[in-house]
Amino acid sequence: MDDLLSQDEINALLSGGALGEDSGSGLSMEDSQLLDEVASIFSNAENSVFGMLSGKDVDTALESAEVLSQKDFLEKLPEAPFIFRATCGGFDDIPLTLVVEQQGALMLADLMMGGEGRELPEEPSDLYLNAAQEGLSQVVGASFTSLSGLLGGRRLMPENISSSLAGEGWLPFPQLDAETSIWVSPATVRVDGLTPFKVWSSIPLDSALAVAGLMRQIIGEQTPKDSVPAPEEPAASAHPAGPAPSAKPPQPNIPSSGPMSSMSRAAQQPAPVVDVHPAEFLPLGQGGGAAGGSRIDMIADIPVRVTVELGKTRKNISEILALTTGSVIELDKMAGEPVDILVNGKPIARGEVVVIDENFGVRITDVLGAGAKVHSA
Repeated sequence: MDDLLSQDEINALLSGGALGEDSGSGLSMEDSQLLDEVASIFSNAENSVFGMLSGKDVDTALESAEVLSQKDFLEKLPEAPFIFRATCGGFDDIPLTLVVEQQGALMLADLMMGGEGRELPEEPSDLYLNAAQEGLSQVVGASFTSLSGLLGGRRLMPENISSSLAGEGWLPFPQLDAETSIWVSPATVRVDGLTPFKVWSSIPLDSALAVAGLMRQIIGEQTPKDSVPAPEEPAASAHPAGPAPSAKPPQPNIPSSGPMSSMSRAAQQPAPVVDVHPAEFLPLGQGGGAAGGSRIDMIADIPVRVTVELGKTRKNISEILALTTGSVIELDKMAGEPVDILVNGKPIARGEVVVIDENFGVRITDVLGAGAKVHSA
């Protein structure tokens, strides 16, 4: 045999099994190895996205994938994790669910909003949940881009995206029964200087088998049917009248799959025609600002709360209890002084109060620098 046995195949033989035998989980050994490639793609995407957002070293450690019922999967999860759901557009709308520890989702959201991933809120707000969804959308989008190469170049994209914190009685795939088997790939994400957290990638088992089947089909189409060249026939002598050459000692047999044989066959192949042309680069400065704005672009559609503060003051509890209808509270601002405009509790501008039809409004008179606005958003 030219192909060496893997450790899993050796273990299967030692335990009395056969190569390619179903493990009892619904996956053959070959299917498991193909789906391990899918798990590795998601792991690499998490490394790339989390590393880009944090600007730090990220290590994602994959654990052994499992086939579990939805009910059994829930027993392995922490309380109230963050759930991200999407379907695979371009491949039968296969459903995908990512489950992230709540602390990890808040950390990802804080990184998305330009934070350090350290000062996290005790209760996740809609702003943080939306930012976490956007970050995981980047992970899934990058994963689908890499996965398309293993699926024959299919154009895959995440669709029907939704996310939420897990509630009571939830299921990774609510459209399926609690006893339905799913393929689950757990991974631990470690961002340098931050608390590690776990991410579980899950797909229904029948969908996972469909992915593995297509990968196996693509690999079969890419493998040459006749990988060993036929032996060359001895050429007829062009000069029969010449002296017979001296006999050479027999040469040892060299396996056709050896590296020297491969190099010899490669040397006999005609060199492919390569299109060579000068490299073209954009002039320096045309892409200015793209890198700096990329992180903000990813969260540009996340809603924020804008507040106009007319003024403030401090009162004792006894003074508060003494307030009645008609009482006047004096604020710390003078009449006509500009009011503060806050985004998520942080000042970004000042302005004057106006009336638009029957509604109050504010006309901006002074805007803080762009850096302060980005920090506030």
